Amino acid sequence: MANPSRRSILLGLGAMAATTATSPMAFARPRPLFFERIGKPIGLQLYMLGNDIGRDLDATFAAVARIGYREVELPNLMGKPAAEVAAAATRAGIGIRSLHVPLVRSASGAGPAGVTFGSSAQQLADTLGALGARWAVAPIMLLPANFRPAAGESFGRTLARTAGEAGADLWKESAALLNEKGQALRPLGMNVGYHNHNIEFAPIGKTSGWDILWRETQPGLVHFEIDLGWIATAGLDPVRFLDRTRGRVKLLHVKDVAADNTRNFS
Repeated sequence: MANPSRRSILLGLGAMAATTATSPMAFARPRPLFFERIGKPIGLQLYMLGNDIGRDLDATFAAVARIGYREVELPNLMGKPAAEVAAAATRAGIGIRSLHVPLVRSASGAGPAGVTFGSSAQQLADTLGALGARWAVAPIMLLPANFRPAAGESFGRTLARTAGEAGADLWKESAALLNEKGQALRPLGMNVGYHNHNIEFAPIGKTSGWDILWRETQPGLVHFEIDLGWIATAGLDPVRFLDRTRGRVKLLHVKDVAADNTRNFS
């Protein structure tokens, strides 16, 4: 099938709209959208837009606003000062809810994120405050000390292999760092979260990384940003999973994930 042009798509949508307008259903009262019905905001994780989001901040946020989003989560600071990112978002009428922050023990190597979980609590709080955000979310566990890709090995395969070799201690260390920073940030009005993939559910003896994180992080200090796409990739039922984790899930990622070797951390 030939790829349709933008013009043909718009013409088709116009015809569809005209047809719909003349049908009896056109006069029916539209049902509110799901997130309007439940009174919860829906936002966009800017990671989904690719690697060029920081090239022109005003253009990026304006495009996101045109789609209809009013909140975003940042994958990093895109190499810009937090105040500059926040100003561009404000000009577009967009609020920044949270920031993904690398879960590392050192403040060095922050890269485009600007800060890490090894940064001081005050520096993290200042960065989040400048953005107007209240959540520092770890996008994955601590990388294993022996994380080194073998020849021809993908990132996901390397991570799964080295995490398996590190065992339970890797997850216990991750939980301890999350607790430590959660305790330090709470008096400053900031929150700590953890974002899952599917590697958390790989078995470690009779347990798993997820079980260790859930058990060893303190409920009042560490919450979870559950990615439903990765939950499904791990072979779990997202609805049942959310029911079991009720109370500690404060943010959600809702997306489709192809369960293949390029995306599957196992």
